[in-house]
Amino acid sequence: MAITSANQLELLQTAEAVAREKMIDPGLVIEAMEESLARAAKSRYGAEMDIRVSIDRKTGRAKFTRVRTVVADEELENYQAELTVDQARQYMANPEVGQTYVEEVPPVEMGRIAAQSAKQVILQKVREAERDRQFEEFKDRAGTIINGLVKREEYGNVIVDVGAGEAILRRNEKIGRESYRPNDRVRCYIKDVRREPRGPQIFLSRTAPEFMAELFKMEVPEIYDGIIDIKAVARDPGSRAKIAVISYDNSIDPVGACVGMRGSRVQAVVNELQGEKIDIIPWNEDQPTFLVNALQPAEVTKVVLDEEAGKIEVVVPEEQLSLAIGRRGQNVRLASQLTNLDIDIMTEEEESARRQKEFEARTKLFMETLDLDEFFAQLLVSEGFTNLEEVAYVELDELLVIDGVDESTAGELQARARDYLEAKAKAALDAARELGAEDSLIQFEGLTPQMVEALAKDDVKSLEDFATCADWELAGGWTNDGGERVKDDGILEPFGMTLEQAQDMVMTARIMLGWVDPAELEEDAAEDEDTGEEEGEA
Repeated sequence: MAITSANQLELLQTAEAVAREKMIDPGLVIEAMEESLARAAKSRYGAEMDIRVSIDRKTGRAKFTRVRTVVADEELENYQAELTVDQARQYMANPEVGQTYVEEVPPVEMGRIAAQSAKQVILQKVREAERDRQFEEFKDRAGTIINGLVKREEYGNVIVDVGAGEAILRRNEKIGRESYRPNDRVRCYIKDVRREPRGPQIFLSRTAPEFMAELFKMEVPEIYDGIIDIKAVARDPGSRAKIAVISYDNSIDPVGACVGMRGSRVQAVVNELQGEKIDIIPWNEDQPTFLVNALQPAEVTKVVLDEEAGKIEVVVPEEQLSLAIGRRGQNVRLASQLTNLDIDIMTEEEESARRQKEFEARTKLFMETLDLDEFFAQLLVSEGFTNLEEVAYVELDELLVIDGVDESTAGELQARARDYLEAKAKAALDAARELGAEDSLIQFEGLTPQMVEALAKDDVKSLEDFATCADWELAGGWTNDGGERVKDDGILEPFGMTLEQAQDMVMTARIMLGWVDPAELEEDAAEDEDTGEEEGEA
């Protein structure tokens, strides 16, 4: 094919037609044509030449030019695309390094192979432009609901036509045993949009908690308007869900608004989710109160919250236990997801038995270590003392409130407790030294003699050994083994060591050893803070 006046306008018409069909910029198609013509010209004039083609956007005329760059004498490598300053003087008045000399060359005749190659270049460019357009269109739609038509099903994954492209609904993102036939309409949540080599990948979900939240936003005008806010969602897809809502207008009941007249609003969401039962719960800032709401329809007698451990104990009547736990633990599992707390449910009888067992264990501890009779030890436990440290280092006034305890008795109690703790600490220290624990570890702030002994037993005997430990090795954690969560016991976990404390102590040890520069840490922290502020502003 020759670029002649007969087919110059045809180039523009072809570009317009392709751009209109693929819904992309005609300029991109013309750029692809220019590149393909330049490639064909290089095969004719020589691959080392810098041949460029520009197509006039009005007339369609293709102009072929050869470009040569002026370089220093010692940098001349490609004689076909470069010129020295001396060589350039015959073409240019005052040539300088970096300037280019452009000259027009005759158009080329495109043979069958060149024409085929040009077609491939154009198709590739068009595909890339189409992919970019799809990605730009969908990247901002992540987190929204989309309607599509089922095209086909592959190995349980559903390919959905979403208008400007295809999306995938994975098998594990479908509700229960949902099955679809071609041309079925489906409503999904756009979970993620990724740019990949084979084009943008749009991942859909019908099991995501956000899908339910978006459905309620569509059905409940008060949520859309921001009067009611969805604070948390927990789902067992296709079976049951819990959604926590709060109203910022005292005159509007958030639960009633979400349920709707005769349940019309919630029923619309239930129908879309294949009959998934939905508990709508009023959200509360007070965690125990919120948990009581979350465990509905079960009645709760008492809630004990351990904020440091992120655990909560719930006491229910015997007849309410199965209801609180739910079928296969569903109710308590959803309540745990909703509140983000580990929930331990027990009956009133179990709680009473456990409290009695703890009472007896603490009484025995005080009897044996402080040489007290049973009655006096029980008095201490009844006043809330749980360990020897509390007795040894508490303010004297707190002991004087116990019946029959005067200042001399209180002083004697504290002396006995301190003597016992000191003896225990000395024994642990001696054991640690026998195991080879070094002074650098023994004197490290934050470690008790008992902790040093436990570390030495685990072959951590110096500050250097301690500095190489991971935080989870000290405080414990969880690992994933073949899809199952497995508990890793930490060396210092029995002493109440948390991950945050372990991180701080290990980092302090590394700074003391000169492994880490504290100035660099401060810079990193400042950068993280700045990044967080920028994200917040965005």
